[in-house]
Amino acid sequence: MKTIIFACIVSVALAAPQFQDPIAITRDERVDNGDGTFSYVFEADNGIAAQAAGVQGSQGQSNIEGSYSYPLSDGSGFVEVRYVADENGFRAESPFLPTPHPTPAHVIELLKIAEEQRAAGITFEK
Repeated sequence: MKTIIFACIVSVALAAPQFQDPIAITRDERVDNGDGTFSYVFEADNGIAAQAAGVQGSQGQSNIEGSYSYPLSDGSGFVEVRYVADENGFRAESPFLPTPHPTPAHVIELLKIAEEQRAAGITFEK
């Protein structure tokens, strides 16, 4: 009986969460001008970093350009993503982001035909 109780206590101890060392923030700079313009830079000692700058947009929004990076889990390098968010939406660039398959030629042709039909006033019922 004592062996079973001991095994249960050991099992509970092993199942307890294992905490990692805290990650130090090595750089944290922020500027907010209150008029839609801002900038920030953030870095941590584990390799995570982010930076961005915002300027006033034509429709009252902040247009943002920035990037973020983090280390690959195997330690072989870093993932870096650069992005822009403005009147044209959010656009991110990185070789690590998945890309859609190219649209087949026959689908492009069908979309062109559909657009011509809409322009001619042709509609179809559902």
